Amino acid sequence: MNEESFQAYLTKGGRSESATRRCLAKVGEFQEYLQAHQGGKALGEAEAEDLEAFVQWLESEPDSSAKTHLWALGYYFQYLGDTELRHLAGLLREQRITRRPFAIRGFRGVSDEHAERLAGAGIRNVAQMLKAGQTPARRQALADRTGIPLSNILEMVKLSDLARIPGVKGVRARLYHDAGVDTVEKMATWEPEALRRMIVEFVDRTGFDGIPTLLAEARFTVKKAKDLPKIVDYGILGDREDQNGSNNQ
Repeated sequence: MNEESFQAYLTKGGRSESATRRCLAKVGEFQEYLQAHQGGKALGEAEAEDLEAFVQWLESEPDSSAKTHLWALGYYFQYLGDTELRHLAGLLREQRITRRPFAIRGFRGVSDEHAERLAGAGIRNVAQMLKAGQTPARRQALADRTGIPLSNILEMVKLSDLARIPGVKGVRARLYHDAGVDTVEKMATWEPEALRRMIVEFVDRTGFDGIPTLLAEARFTVKKAKDLPKIVDYGILGDREDQNGSNNQ
């Protein structure tokens, strides 16, 4: 690591002296790990698998977290211009940060009117949406109660389902949903390379306003989807809901 150059980059970016020192120290620990455990690799040679292995190594001790290291490495990969590893570091860090449940109105394409009607029914975030729309009968009851079409209720349940995957929120959930990978179960069936190719083609074909999935991101997303339990019953009525949705478009 060229400490002088990286330090100048951090200073130029507005990082404080203490934050810069902490950042250099954490990146230095990753460099030492690569030297000792990954065949003497240099920082610039690190791959996604090295970063994930480093996180696992750090967190092998009880109650330990790689959150600060991932914060520092995010800056370092940005400095290197390594978009994939920077994004992966961000995803891994987000997974370790406790946040409030994502707001329904934060999904791209959800109308303010529908968000307001749901809020009036006490449903403002994805956790509440998943509970209220967990089964076909609950989704129908919610549609009846709010006056929101059943197809839109199903759509918001699916977006909320996808949002259980770290890093998949407002825009990413919409991208996967519209590309046909609209549930966690479907995401878990994909091979990362095939998912990335499909998403790149979808963005090119449709002009979707967003950056296509990066390969490291696809690997992370599919892996996390495989680990998540099934919590939504899409069932037979779910198929009818999909048909209703397609008829309404």
